[in-house]
Amino acid sequence: MIKEFLKEFKDFAVKGNVIDMAVGIIIGGAFSPIVNSLVSDIIMPPIGYLMGNVDFSNLYIAIAGKGAQHYSTLKEAQEAGVVTINYGLFINTLISFIIVAFSVFLLVKFINKLKFENKEAECEVVEETTKECPFCCSVINKNAKKCPYCASELPQG
Repeated sequence: MIKEFLKEFKDFAVKGNVIDMAVGIIIGGAFSPIVNSLVSDIIMPPIGYLMGNVDFSNLYIAIAGKGAQHYSTLKEAQEAGVVTINYGLFINTLISFIIVAFSVFLLVKFINKLKFENKEAECEVVEETTKECPFCCSVINKNAKKCPYCASELPQG
């Protein structure tokens, strides 16, 4: 029972799909800092500028903590022990997620397109090697001299 389980696991682990998935996870992990930098360093600064020099990474709501003092940055508030809701960082993370999801969507769409084109090529090969029997309308090999379904002699040519 355990030997069967281990053999099944080994077969699963060495299949191409698992290796492809592992490569995808590693590339995805490397892609994450790039997207985070894109959002934090390139996308959000112009949006913040257009909204009146707002720094989204410092947008927060103080819930509780030491004193009713307002801090100019999120880091200062957290260092003072203030409990905060960091909605600016959440907006940055949400935009990062949308970019990653859109990138994955485009990648999957591209891969599916390649798979579909390969299937069309396979179908064309099957259509070229077959013909229809003029007597029983069965699909048969184009080189057949006699229909295997109705036993009719087929015209050659």
